Order: sequence, then structure tokens, then C-alpha cells
Amino acid sequence: MIIALLSLVAASCASSDGDDAATVVAETDAPVETDAPVETDPPVETDPPVETDAPVETDGPAEEGGYDFAAIGPIVGDFVETNDLNGAGLVIVDADDGVVHEDYWGDFSAERISLIASSSKMIAAGVLFALQDEGLLDINAPVADVVGWSGNPEITTAQLLSNSSGLVGLFPEPAYGPYVCQYLADDEVEACGATIFETPDDDGDIVPPDTEFRYGGAQWQVAGAVAEFVSGKSWAELIDETYVQPCGLEALGFKNHWAEYGTDYPNDFNSDPSTLTDTENPQIEGGAYSTTGDYAKLLLMHLRGGMCGENQVLSQAALDTMHADRIAAAYDGTVGASTGYGMGWWVDRETGRISDGGAYGSVPWLDLEDGYGAYLVIEADSGTGGELAGLLENVVDDAMNAGS
Repeated sequence: MIIALLSLVAASCASSDGDDAATVVAETDAPVETDAPVETDPPVETDPPVETDAPVETDGPAEEGGYDFAAIGPIVGDFVETNDLNGAGLVIVDADDGVVHEDYWGDFSAERISLIASSSKMIAAGVLFALQDEGLLDINAPVADVVGWSGNPEITTAQLLSNSSGLVGLFPEPAYGPYVCQYLADDEVEACGATIFETPDDDGDIVPPDTEFRYGGAQWQVAGAVAEFVSGKSWAELIDETYVQPCGLEALGFKNHWAEYGTDYPNDFNSDPSTLTDTENPQIEGGAYSTTGDYAKLLLMHLRGGMCGENQVLSQAALDTMHADRIAAAYDGTVGASTGYGMGWWVDRETGRISDGGAYGSVPWLDLEDGYGAYLVIEADSGTGGELAGLLENVVDDAMNAGS
């Protein structure tokens, strides 16, 4: 599976017609015809990506209660060695039992912080739904009515979060000139969102909302701007209040590293967010970093009716909307033969599982029917992460069903 990330930063990125716009490292998850390695696209007709994360508070070592994950270690160990990876992390969670398995290979440990690219999307979408739960936002209301911007009067937040706004997505040009601010750490989310939403320079390239699936890109930056506008808070404050405090997270945060580091996983990052430039313009769709444990807590929240311990993070209604195949319901949309999309989640229409894989090889996955999830993380690329997730998915499913 091949996805494109272009990297070049030019001083002329602010040109009015976009012809001289800079090409900036852009994260992508949707398939594109290019030779550049990049972020994975919808889970294709192989096994869908898996969702997992590191240690989380649980009631005890559930692995002693009937789960048998012995087959996992050799699979991952051999894969890491064969593909010359620096390691891997895997955590499996159950709605009732909490964290039932976690393991690490190579340089990875429970404390390791990894950049997770598009595995950020379900996190970002949840912020907007939390604001709706608070009564500050109606995701089905036109964005222009909410923030007062001109242009694109029909686009709603729901359409932004389901890649159905009609704005230009990541393809075929990830560094699309009129939207280049989404990759610039020295910009600001609300200003960038307004620029993207109001520019006339995309008029020949946009389509009506809810007519076409256009994966990723600047529509997510617009969603982040809406969140800041209706809340009066920065994206960092919203992440802290929505997730970090109520869920007791250790390291979750967002930066904007694409123009700085480029296409490949930045080895200089080395589990240290302080190496990334501070910004008021974090990349909403792909700028998150996390430990496995933090991501596991978020997966459990999705499995436990929106609860982190005693704290209600999201309503069940919000979760149901995020998890549902919105593009099928709204305009009979599809991605490939059997893949749909909700809000932040790919939907496998054959298995019912949902996932949110990232360009660097992180693969979160939830089986809502069976009440479990997994988070696989490597620091490589989406194709490699998807391949390993495909080797693990049925093994994990068998273990969870045998132990339940």
C-alpha cells in the first residue's frame, strides 16, 4: 500500500494562486500512485489495522484468567528482526478486564513515546464530540454559521470529520498550495482554518459536500479551528481537558513536525517531544504523540461507554456516531470494495471492526461487538505496520474469544 508524503519548503508558499506554493511534508492515509513511502490508507482487503497501547490501570493480570497470547511473541519478534525494525509495542484491552496483554520488543517499553501520525484522527474527532456533549457545538451545523467565516456555506463539522467536506484532501497533491498553512508550525490553528475555509484559490478544485470521499488534509485543520473558536481554548488545552486530566494520561500531546522532519519517521525524535517545535498550529489530523499506555486508556474509554474510570469523557451517543459508517449513510460513499468511514475511524464493512492506522505504522483497532481492542505501534511506515497487524489480527481475535 503506497501513500504520498511530499517534502519541500519554499519561501513562496503564500502565493495567491497556489502555483508557487511550497511543497511541505504532508501526512497521508489514502492510497495514491507514487513511489514515496507514506501513510496507510483505509484498511484494505487484508486484515484491518489493530488498535493497541501500553500499560493501563486494570483490575489485575487478566492474562491469568484464561487468555493465551503465547502465539504473539514469536510473530512480532520474527517480524521485527526480519524487517530490521527498532522494535514494537503491543497492548490488548478488554471492556470488562482492562489491559489483558502487553509486550515490547527492541527499543520499545511502556514509557516509550511515539509519533502516531493519522492514529491522531480518532483523538481529534473526540475533542469535537466532547464540545458537542457540552452544548458548545452542533456538528451538523454549517461551519460558516458557527464561526462567521465566508465561503463554503454548506460544509458542516460532521463532513470535515468524515473526509466528506468537498475541500481538497491529501491527494493527489499533499502540499496543495492554498492549504499549505496546515504544515507550518509558526502559524496558528484558527488563522490557518480561516485561510483554508475562505480562500478562493481552491474554487476550481472543491466539490459539493457529501458527494465524494477525500481523505485527510486541511479539512481537519478547519475542524481544529472550529474547536478552538467555540471553546475559547487552545488545542493543547482541549486535549488536556478532554483526555489527559480525566483519563490520567502521561504523555499525550500534539505538535506539527511534518515540514521539520519530512516523510520518514524522525529517528532524532527518540521518544522526546521536547525535540519538536512548540506551536500554536498543531497538525490536527496527524500531529499526536503517545505512549502505548495512554492510547490503551483511550481505547478502553471507547469500549466503556465513554468512561475513563469515574470520569465521563464522551457520551455513548457521541461514540456511536463516531464509530458508525457515516459515508455510507450520508451519500452511499465507499473506499474500496468493503471499507467505509465514520469520524476518525475506518470501518471494515465485512467484519464490523474499526481502525485508525497511521503513516508511521501505528495500528489501533476495535472490535466493538466482542468488546476488545488492540494497539500495535512501530516506528517505520504504514505498509509495514499494516502487514504486521494483518499477521496479528486473527491471532488476537482467537485469543480474546477463547478467553472470554
